[in-house]
Amino acid sequence: MTDRPPTNDDPRDPANGPTPDPAADSGTPPTADSGTPATADPRDIDVPDSGGVPTPEKGSGVPSGAANGLRSYEHWFGEEGRNGFIHRSWMRAQGFSEEVFDGRPVIGICNTWSELTPCNAHLRRLAESVKRGVWQAGGFPLEFPVMSLGETMLRPTAMLFRNLLSMDVEESLRGNPIDGTILLTGCDKTTPGSIMGAASVDLPTLVVTGGPMLNGKFRGCDIGSGTAVWRFTQDRNAGRMTEEDYAAAESGMSRSNGHCMTMGTASTMACMAEALGLQLTGSAAIPAVDSRRYSLAQQAGRRIVEMVHEDLKPSDILTRDAFANAVRANAAIGGSTNAVIHLLAIAGRVGVDLSLDDMDEWARGVPWLADLQPSGQYLMEDFYYAGGLPAVLKEILPLLKADAITVTGRTMGENVANAERIDWVGQEKGRPGAAVIRPVGNPLGSGAGTAVLKGNLAPDGAVVKQSAASERLLQHRGKALVFSSIEEYDLAVDDPDLDVDEDTVLVLQNAGPRGYPGMPEVGNMTIPRKLAEIGVDDMVRISDARMSGTAYGTVVLHVTPEAAVGGPLALVRTGDWIELDVPGRRLHLDVSDEELEKRRADWQPPAPPTDRGWARLYVDHVTQANQGCDLDFLVGRTGSAVARQSH
Repeated sequence: MTDRPPTNDDPRDPANGPTPDPAADSGTPPTADSGTPATADPRDIDVPDSGGVPTPEKGSGVPSGAANGLRSYEHWFGEEGRNGFIHRSWMRAQGFSEEVFDGRPVIGICNTWSELTPCNAHLRRLAESVKRGVWQAGGFPLEFPVMSLGETMLRPTAMLFRNLLSMDVEESLRGNPIDGTILLTGCDKTTPGSIMGAASVDLPTLVVTGGPMLNGKFRGCDIGSGTAVWRFTQDRNAGRMTEEDYAAAESGMSRSNGHCMTMGTASTMACMAEALGLQLTGSAAIPAVDSRRYSLAQQAGRRIVEMVHEDLKPSDILTRDAFANAVRANAAIGGSTNAVIHLLAIAGRVGVDLSLDDMDEWARGVPWLADLQPSGQYLMEDFYYAGGLPAVLKEILPLLKADAITVTGRTMGENVANAERIDWVGQEKGRPGAAVIRPVGNPLGSGAGTAVLKGNLAPDGAVVKQSAASERLLQHRGKALVFSSIEEYDLAVDDPDLDVDEDTVLVLQNAGPRGYPGMPEVGNMTIPRKLAEIGVDDMVRISDARMSGTAYGTVVLHVTPEAAVGGPLALVRTGDWIELDVPGRRLHLDVSDEELEKRRADWQPPAPPTDRGWARLYVDHVTQANQGCDLDFLVGRTGSAVARQSH
């Protein structure tokens, strides 16, 4: 507790002014007056003084207000007798006075902070700003930790643990005296994992992401996290970059707190949270170290208290229209292919019917407007200065479901009505037509979002990020060079005698959700050294893995069913011809059905990667990529019913 607690003044006393009632009159949906202003600046929200909660009798130590419908009050802090004594008494050990037990909303600040997750290392400070806002609005903030998933450190992959984080969030919210929650997230899987858990409980929820790092710097140029790693590593392998420069770039890439400042998965999922309506307008792109990030966090703390009084829940926000908005926003910003899996998983938790075919249809024809790495040239800091996501959404507003409700209490259309696209051109100031965010009439391209491919090699689908692929390879036919594991490929990639040329199709098996396990970001296999040395910078690569949202290239991912469960990918042999036709949405293995049946008869499933712990549970129950890689028994919503007494 870093700020003074609220006073004990009764907000119902006329001397203290009227208390707005967000549920007044006819029970109609929240009006524009109750939410964030339509501009990207969220600092002007009107907030009730203390939420209109009852005041305890002074000195009694026991709340005297009638039941107010809040689970924290009715089942914990408002109880009389032994259980109420226990709940209040042990909370007093932290120095909380009796005012906090008066029936005000308890806001759980769900924090994925960890020093092992560099992207989230500043979230404890952000939590303090949230607390100030909660106190201001008459709530009672309580911060708690959940599992943190750092993509840069955690092995074998953070994706293995996304569902475990969701379970941690779900059970923490349901089992504790919490009426609404702020999700503090940042690194790739912490945002979708936290949203999945909160959606399953369906208490009022608002997402506050940690924000991107400042632009990386190397020899006077901006460099992007992740994207620069892949490019510089390729240059070093080809002899175009010295070891000294490689080390210098390493020291200049990550200059501040925050997640990747490219449009990688972390930035993409922050934008998806905003496009879904779960995050305050304009918040996704604010740099982590910008004071406006902390101002917005305080505002979020105020807003979540209002949302509890309004009973505005994820199930009200996460409609099919909201997912359509997110998919189209992802196409317009050139977002990560990983968003596909996470959006499918979130939809599964709230019972929204969402398929790969829907996502492919919604993304077609959407103009690509954000000139951001890895597909473009600029970075998230530039994106924010250019107007951020609201500017993009306003440009494509005719393609969106503008009446979708959001955490602001307003619709998406209202939120972005006054958004402004600023002709910020980053490093290339003065260069004609090089704005970070293009106007809808002058896009970088059209229909360049994530494409869904199907065919006999991917009966249930595969994806490719068109904006990051080479146009010359979008229609390609080549011979397969097959590797059964990423380790096998890594051993071969530097071999000068490797039988490979620029038309070869590199195929990686057994890197899917069950096969690895966890579906790691290894799909963007490094270009073989012998080809990199002669200037080859892209090849068709196919796998059941994922790739980092910061990566680029003509990389076909999420091939489903995966090899480890006997999908057709497991039956590919070196020398087979493969046809890729992205415009035609086709991925074809040019092998007869009879031959494939013979190979299937000889196929043996790989040994399970583990026989214990979480990984065993994951392998036994994880769904395939086209279903979001959730655990089969977690799909759906359980709700916030309070469990039986613990004493």
